[in-house]
Amino acid sequence: MNKHQDCFHCGLPVPAASNWQVTIDDIQQAMCCPGCQAVAQTIVDNNLTSYYRDRLSFSDKPTELIPDALRLYDTQEQLAQFETDTEGKLQGTFSIEGIRCGACVWLIEKHVAQLSGVQGINLNLSTEKLHVMWDGEQCKPSDIVKSVRELGYAAYPFDPLRHGEIIRKNAKTLFRQLFIAGLSMMQVMMYAVPVYLADADTMDKDMEGLMRWASLLLTLPAVLYSAQPFFKSAWANIKQRVLGMDVPVALGIAAAFIGSVFSTVTGQGDVYFDSVTMFIFLLLCSRYLELIARRRAASTLETMQHTLPSSAWLLQDYPESREPHYVPAAQLIAGQVILIKPGEAIPADGVIVEGNTSVDLSLLTGESQPQKKIMGERLPGGAVNVNQAILLQVEKLAKDSTLHALIRLIEQAGNDKPKIAQWADRVAAWFVTALLVFAGAVLIFWGWVDPIRAWPIAIAVLVVSCPCALSLATPSALAAATDALLRQGVLIMQAHVLETLHRATHIVFDKTGTLTEGRPKLEDISLMGDKNRDEVLQLAAAIEEGSAHPVATMLIQAAKQNQQVQPKVNVEHIESYSGQGLQCTVQGIVHRIGNAKFVAEIAGAIPATYDEIDHGCVYLGNTSGWLARYTFNDTLRSDAQAVIDYFLVRNKTVILLSGDAEHVVQKTARQCGIAIARGGVLPAEKLAYIKNLQAQGAVVTMVGDGINDAAVLHAADVSFAMGSGAALAQSHADAVLMRGRLSALRDAAETAAQTMRVIRQNLSWATLYNLVAIPAAAWGLLSPWMAGVGMSISSALVVGNALRLAHLTQKVKS
Repeated sequence: MNKHQDCFHCGLPVPAASNWQVTIDDIQQAMCCPGCQAVAQTIVDNNLTSYYRDRLSFSDKPTELIPDALRLYDTQEQLAQFETDTEGKLQGTFSIEGIRCGACVWLIEKHVAQLSGVQGINLNLSTEKLHVMWDGEQCKPSDIVKSVRELGYAAYPFDPLRHGEIIRKNAKTLFRQLFIAGLSMMQVMMYAVPVYLADADTMDKDMEGLMRWASLLLTLPAVLYSAQPFFKSAWANIKQRVLGMDVPVALGIAAAFIGSVFSTVTGQGDVYFDSVTMFIFLLLCSRYLELIARRRAASTLETMQHTLPSSAWLLQDYPESREPHYVPAAQLIAGQVILIKPGEAIPADGVIVEGNTSVDLSLLTGESQPQKKIMGERLPGGAVNVNQAILLQVEKLAKDSTLHALIRLIEQAGNDKPKIAQWADRVAAWFVTALLVFAGAVLIFWGWVDPIRAWPIAIAVLVVSCPCALSLATPSALAAATDALLRQGVLIMQAHVLETLHRATHIVFDKTGTLTEGRPKLEDISLMGDKNRDEVLQLAAAIEEGSAHPVATMLIQAAKQNQQVQPKVNVEHIESYSGQGLQCTVQGIVHRIGNAKFVAEIAGAIPATYDEIDHGCVYLGNTSGWLARYTFNDTLRSDAQAVIDYFLVRNKTVILLSGDAEHVVQKTARQCGIAIARGGVLPAEKLAYIKNLQAQGAVVTMVGDGINDAAVLHAADVSFAMGSGAALAQSHADAVLMRGRLSALRDAAETAAQTMRVIRQNLSWATLYNLVAIPAAAWGLLSPWMAGVGMSISSALVVGNALRLAHLTQKVKS
C-alpha cells in the first residue's frame, strides 16, 4: 500500500489493515473505503485523472462531480451489504453528514420518502444514520444517495470506519468555525464598545467611520467561513422549495450584515457587526453542544460497533493445515474454522473445536466477570477472548452474529418516533413558514410606522425565534435516556417504550424466570411406574433436550451429573404444546412430559397418592401409565419484592399470570403481596386476559421471559423480557432486561417518568420562549444582539436539560 496514510480521493485517514487501492497515473493510491475506491476507479476508467492533478483540495462529495459514479452503489457487491427480508424488500443504512436538528431529519425523510419504491424511512438524529426499506425493482441505492445529496447533505452507504472518521472531521471543522467566530466577536466588540460609550462630542464622524470599517473587515471571517453551515443548508432548502430551520437563521445573518455594510458605505444608519458575530458565535456554541449531546447519546452504540472485528484469522485448510490467513470478517461462512487470539473479539457465532478459555460477555449480557468456556461450547459473536487462543467453527455469518443482532435492535430503538416526537416534528415543520410570514408582516408594519427601525426589528424577529429548541426537545431527551438505560442493561427496542411505560396502569408479571430466579432446583423424583430413578431421569432429559425451558435445563444437568451411564434414548416425533409440555415417541410408544392434566390425557387418572403438593411438579407418563413425578422448587428473586412495592406505591395494578399450578402461583403472590394472581393459564388465555384489560381502558405492561408467550408480549401496550444478549434475536418484547435484574424494570419506569418530565419541560420552555420572545422582538423591545443571545441560550437549555437524564438515571441506579 502507498505510504501516504490519507485517502488519495477524499483526504480522510485510511483505516488500518484496509486494502482499498486504485492505480492512478501508474501509481497505487490508497483509498479509505469502497465508495472512494469505486468513484476513483470510475474517474480513471473515464480518462479523467487530470482531475487529481488540477484539483485544489480534496473532495467531500466526489460523486457530485461524476453522477455516473453513483451507479456503483448498485453493483451486486454493494447490494450484498444490504439485508433482504422474506418478501424480497431491501433494508439498508446510510450515513448522513450535516444534519443538525429535527428539521433536517424531517426534511430528509419527507424528500426520500417521495422516491418510488421507498416503503419505510427513518433518520436517527443521534447516530446520523438513515434507515431505509425499499423495493429493489423500483428503487436503487444510488437513487437514495442522490435524493439526499440534492438537499445539500452528504450521504453514502454506512461503513463504521468511514462514519467515525467523518464524525470526527466534522467535529473539528465545527470547532474551527466556532473559534473563528469567537475571535471575530471579541475583536469586533473592542471596536463596538467605544462607539456605544462615546457621545457626539467625544467621537467625530471620521473616527466612527474608521471603527465601522474595521468592524466590517473583522466580521468577514465569521460570515464567510463560520456561518457557512447555515448558508449552505438554507440554500439547499430553498433550491428544493422547502423551508428548513436554517432559512430564518441565514436570512437574519444576511440581513444584519448587508444592512450594516450599506450603513458603513453610506455613513448613515446603525451597524450590527457586533450582533452578527455574536449571533454566529452563540449559535455555533449551541450547535457544538448539540453535537456533544448526540455523540454522548450514541456513545454506547458506537462502542459496540467498534467492538465488531472487521477481520479474522481463517484456517482455510483445517485440520490439514493450521496456517491462519487474514480475511475480512464479512467473508466468513458457516463451517469455516477461525483462530481467536487472546484479547480479540469473536467475529461470528460459533462452537469451540479446540482449546479452553474464558470470555468477556459484558457487552452482551452485562456480566462483568469472565466466563469459562470449554471445547464444544458455543460462543456468541461480540464476546472477547480473555485467556488463551482457541479455534472456533463458524455457525453463522458475521452479519448475523449475536452482537450484530444486538446492534440492530439498539438502532431500531431510534428508528421509530413516539407520538410526542411526531407532534414536535409537525409543529416545527410549519413553524418556520409561519415565522417568515410574520417577519415579513412586521417589516411592512414598521416600514409604515417607523422606517428607521423596520430593518433591525425584522432581523430581531428572525433571529430570536427558536425552532431548533422545539425540534430538539424530544429527540435529545429520548436519545439521552435510551443510552443511559442501555448502560444499565435495559435495551429499548421500540420508540414508544418510555412514553407508554409512564402511562401504564397495569403491570402483569409472568412467574418462572421473571419473579423467580428461573433456575428451579430438582428436589425429588417420585417413581410411579416400573422404571428406576436413573432410567426416568435419562428419559426425561432426552425428551427435554433442545428445550429452552428452565425445567428442561435442570433435568438435562441432573442427567449429566448422574454417575450411572444409561443407554442413549432414541426420541422421535417431538411436539411442543405451549404451556402444557412435550409429546414424543420412544420405541414406538407415545410419551408425554409436562403438567399433570396434560400427561393424564394419555396415562389415565393420576393416582390419589400423587396429588400435586405445594411445589412445582412435572410428570412423565406414556400410554401404558404414569412413570415419574419430578418435584422442583424455584426461589423468588431478591429484588422482586422491591420492584412490586415500587409499582404498588404508585397506584399501579400488579397482576401475576402463570402457567404453573394455581396453588403454586397463589403462594408466590402471597409472598410478594400481589392481590390478583391466576395460575394454570395457557398462552391463549393470557392473551385473552390482556385484551380484556385493554378493552376496559387499561394500559398494560407485560413482563415475561421474552421467548415464550410471543403473542402476549406483542399484544401488551409495552412489554419487557428477561433476557441476555444471546437470546435477543428471539425476543418479541419491546425491551429487554439484559442483565437479568428485575430491578432494572424499576429503573426503566423511573427513567421513563424523568424523561417525560424533561420532554414536557423542554417543550414548555420552547413554546413559552417563542410566545414571549417573538412578540417582544416584533414590538421593538429586543435588539438583534439580544435576540441572538436569547435564541442560543434557549437551544442550549433544551440540550442541557436533556443531558441531565444521564446523571438522573445514575442516581436511580444507586
